Amino acid sequence: MHYELDELDSGIIRHLSIDGRMSFKELACKLNVTEKTVRLRYKSLIEKEILNVVGIVDPITVGIKAGAIILIKVHPKSIQTVVKDLQEIKWIRYISLVSGEYQLLIQIAVKDQKKITDTIILLNENENILEINSIVQLDVYKNTFEFI
Repeated sequence: MHYELDELDSGIIRHLSIDGRMSFKELACKLNVTEKTVRLRYKSLIEKEILNVVGIVDPITVGIKAGAIILIKVHPKSIQTVVKDLQEIKWIRYISLVSGEYQLLIQIAVKDQKKITDTIILLNENENILEINSIVQLDVYKNTFEFI
């Protein structure tokens, strides 16, 4: 189902993506509408599963200091099976079907280089995975959840 965001919905989402604890009163003031209007729109965005408000952990502060982007080539008829297998690995943050030589792209966030190595070994044990190309992240200069 497709939902078209209007200026008010976008404003609520944009402000909450910067400060998820912003009060309805403060949002109303910034968006020049009533608090009741913000409250109703917020409720609608949540109910339609357009907006999820969650706590985001700064990975470095909890010891997650290494990451990698891994491209995965699979047997063409096994994509969904591999995706299900990857979804079970909790430190995989992101899985995407992509165009090109490799069908899947994943991103991992882990404690150290050893965990990256362990992940590569684990992926190589999957018989439906034909090839892996890993790109180790050396530093992160921008990681944002802001809505534009």
